[in-house]
Amino acid sequence: MERVFHLNLDDVLRLVRAALESGDQAQAVALIQALRPADQADVFSELADQEQASLLPNLAPEDSADILEELEDEEAVELAEALSDADLARIVNEMEPDEAADLLGDLPDARVQAILDSMEDSEEVRPLLMHADESAGGLMTTDFLVLRPRMRVSEALMAIRQLAPKDSAETLYNLYVVDAAGILRGVVSLYQLLQADPAARVGDVMDVDVLSARADADREVAAGLMTRYDLLSLPVVDSAHRLLGIITHDDFVDIVEEETTEDIQLMGGSAPLAGPYLETPVLGIARKRAGWLALLFVTETLTGSVLRLFEHELAAVVSLAFFIPLLIGTGGNAGSQTTSTIIRAIATGDIRFRDGMRVLWHELRIGMLLGVAMAVIGFGRALLWGTGQNVALAVSAALLMVVTWANIMGSVLPLLATRLRIDPAIVSGPFMSTLVDATGLLIYLSVAKVILNL
Repeated sequence: MERVFHLNLDDVLRLVRAALESGDQAQAVALIQALRPADQADVFSELADQEQASLLPNLAPEDSADILEELEDEEAVELAEALSDADLARIVNEMEPDEAADLLGDLPDARVQAILDSMEDSEEVRPLLMHADESAGGLMTTDFLVLRPRMRVSEALMAIRQLAPKDSAETLYNLYVVDAAGILRGVVSLYQLLQADPAARVGDVMDVDVLSARADADREVAAGLMTRYDLLSLPVVDSAHRLLGIITHDDFVDIVEEETTEDIQLMGGSAPLAGPYLETPVLGIARKRAGWLALLFVTETLTGSVLRLFEHELAAVVSLAFFIPLLIGTGGNAGSQTTSTIIRAIATGDIRFRDGMRVLWHELRIGMLLGVAMAVIGFGRALLWGTGQNVALAVSAALLMVVTWANIMGSVLPLLATRLRIDPAIVSGPFMSTLVDATGLLIYLSVAKVILNL
């Protein structure tokens, strides 16, 4: 079917709704099937649940499969739960094995078994259900072609023409070579095969230095390998190095998007959302934020404790209080800048825990340079407010120390979190600001007490 690219999706949605309201389901089906899969999913997600459940089984199975693959996981599961076992089995049968496994993995075990028994070919999906969603095995697909080292190049090309998956072109950029036991021996690109002598052996043109990931490895490990070495696909193996499946670049993009979204939400001081923002209930979002907000509230009480500790000094020199927002704000900002830089460097593999001392030395010098700059500005600001040279000196000295301290904390905490297998994004943003607020205030008032002889 010829796909439509130029229609405005809002117009299509309006036409689909009009067709459904008039009972013309055939017209609604035709409108949706004329769109590209991503656009089909966008239009479909705007329909009411009842309309989705009645419309999906009437689409061509391949279109229904595309829609379920494109929908957010939570939406796809809700829609799948509303379908009969027969309809769902017919649709899942057309899905990519890895996508089908992801969907079935969120359904009750009894229903999964019934659907698998109804599928024409469930053998590609069953092994994938054994792997956790967050693992490399949970991302791989088993729908790919393997070659043997003793094959002629001409035989390999013939096998590609006759046996390669029809709707999985992304699995053909690199082809993996296994022996009779299924052990991964090498990789050869389709381009290399096209350029090679047809009479040559695949084993002679393949690259034996092939990167792979264990099936039980975290998906971020797999994504890191694909990023670092610019891989279009990554083979997944078991403990005996037998080839189980491959992760393709489209799955890699999904990993990066999901992990980035999760990190950004964590950096903002909120637990990650399970689905799209507008489709997450208000109560659900409030629950995600409440725990962090309460923790930050309790942590922020340390600031009040510090103020109570120095209440006599603040009463003696009231002008010290003028600079509290300046001090804790600057320290928090400096710490957040550092954590953002360090967390990104960890994510891209630029630094590791063993680089901790080098990172600390680097950020110590950066913090001192920034601290000096802030101290000069703070000294001038204090004088302009007419607070006197001693108070200005206390403010500038505290700024130097607070900014340096914030940079130290901002560099050390993400590395420690990584070492403890905690997402380093947790120690950024509000958490870092709150921590630096309390410690920065303690530094400021302690310095002021010494300089002003309070």
